[in-house]
Parts: sequence; structure tokens; C-alpha cells
Amino acid sequence: MTPASTATRSSTVYAAGAVVWKLVDGKVRILLVHRTQHKDVSLPKGKVDPGETLPHTAVREIAEETGFDVVLGAPLGTVEYLLPNGRDKVVHYWSAEVDPGAAERHSYEANGEILALEWVALSKAAKRLTYEHDADVVERFAAQVEAGHARTFALVVLRHGKAMPHEQWDGPDHTRPLLHLGLEQSASVAGGIAAFGPEVLVTSPAARCVATIAPTAEATGVPVVEARSISQDAYSGDSERVRRQVAKRVGRGKTTVMCSHGPVIPQIIAAAADLAGSAISSELRRSAALSTGEYTIMHFARETEPPRLVAVETHSPAID
Repeated sequence: MTPASTATRSSTVYAAGAVVWKLVDGKVRILLVHRTQHKDVSLPKGKVDPGETLPHTAVREIAEETGFDVVLGAPLGTVEYLLPNGRDKVVHYWSAEVDPGAAERHSYEANGEILALEWVALSKAAKRLTYEHDADVVERFAAQVEAGHARTFALVVLRHGKAMPHEQWDGPDHTRPLLHLGLEQSASVAGGIAAFGPEVLVTSPAARCVATIAPTAEATGVPVVEARSISQDAYSGDSERVRRQVAKRVGRGKTTVMCSHGPVIPQIIAAAADLAGSAISSELRRSAALSTGEYTIMHFARETEPPRLVAVETHSPAID
């Protein structure tokens, strides 16, 4: 399980992309791009735009380069290499399945960036790629396929944005609003969360959580469900109420966002890991220690019973 960090300002160039794949007659084929100016064959990817988080970059660049609107699956790690100008480049990758029928009907016209698209059998893709680091990513994806982990759904655990401090608010705790920074954080992460195609949005009824998840609801068009069981007001050392809520969401196998509070989030992640039969590792503990506006994504295999936890990643708002 490999966490993927959000890009930060530095001399390093950050980019994101995916192994776009389809299943045809029981065999996996992946999409390669023939780049016009570079005269090479690679995986679809592109550089982070200002204000973007990495998952948002991945889906935007794939749409621009290939015309496919994708939903990201599990992460495939990173590749790092030196650019001709001497700067380091780090590219984050995910898997992304597309419907074979839609792929068959898909039309594409060559442009100044991409000369052609090519669907290649997974077993032959590494030899078609120009760069060894791209072949490494394909090998990681092949390992997911071999293990039966290529198809996944996710639990996205989001901590509310920066809120008005307790000492500066006279009303009940659950009415504390987001500060301007919190509103910026919430807007910043919405595109990245939307990249994973959430089908269910659940939030604590606290005003700061409702406001945090609102931009994601707008980006996805998914209605928000309030659940007091994951609120700070309902928090207790006995996490049974939280566990029941998590079991309900994970059991349905739909990608779900749960927006909650610092004390509750470790209970959410522990419950999800336990349902998948995973021990609480140091990585999971780190993924539960979210700062305001951050989110952790737990990826579960669709084709195992119970759903196996196959990857965990954490992202931050793209704000200085």
C-alpha cells in the first residue's frame, strides 16, 4: 500500500497520469499514447496546474490527451527521473478502467500533442513503451490484475477544513463555521476527491463538516447524507456506532466519502481496516492523523470477500 502525497511548491516538477485499461473477452488491454513532439510512446500523463491536487491532474490530463473521462482506481506509485533542464520530475500514477463499449465507439483526432492512441495487450505493453520507468508502472498494474485487485472501490475519509477556534466562538461546538482558509481547503480538495467517482457522500452534521463537503457535492452532483454517528458530539471511546456506519458503507461496495472530525477519523479508518481483515499498521495510523482539509483514500478490491484493503493514500489541499 503506497501513499501518494499532494504536490508542493519546489523546484521538482510534479505530474500525474494513469494506466487506462479495458477488459475485452477476458483479456486486459491498456491505452498507450504516441506523442507528437517527443516522438515516443508513453502512458497518458501531464503536469500539475496551479491549485490542483494530483488526482485532479490525472483525470484532467487523461481527458485532454485521450478524450476519456475516467474514474481513478488504486494508486500505482510514482516514477522519478531527471529532465533535460536538470530538474527532478515525479509522476504519480493510478489505474483507471474504461467501458470497452465506450472505448470501441471512441473517436480521436491527432493534434499537436498526441499523434495517436493505441490499445495494447497487457502482456505486450512494456515492450511498446519507450521508457523503462513507464514499463515499471505497467508491471505494478499487472501485479494488481494477477492478484485480482484491479477493480476497486474506495472509502474516502475527509477531515473538515480549518474552523473558527473554540475560544472565539460563543455558540455550541457543532455550529462553529469554517474560516476562510477552511473554505479554500474544501474547494481545493473537491476536484481530487471527485476524481475517484464517489457515489455516496456522508458527513457529520456539524456546520464545519457540512461546509467542507459542499464543494465535493457540487463537483460530483451527489447529494449529502448527514450521520450523527460520525460527529464529534457523538464521539466516545466505544466506537461501535462508527463501526456500524462504516460497515454499512463498505458493505455496499460503493465509493463513499465520509467527512468527520479529528478524534473520530482514527475510529473510521480502524473500523474499515478491521472489516477488510487488515491489521492496524503504522501506515494506517499515519493515514488517520489528518490535518484540517486532508483526506485519506482506502482502496478495496471488489472481487474479494470480504473486500481486501489493497492500497491507502493521503492528500492535502493545494494551498500554501
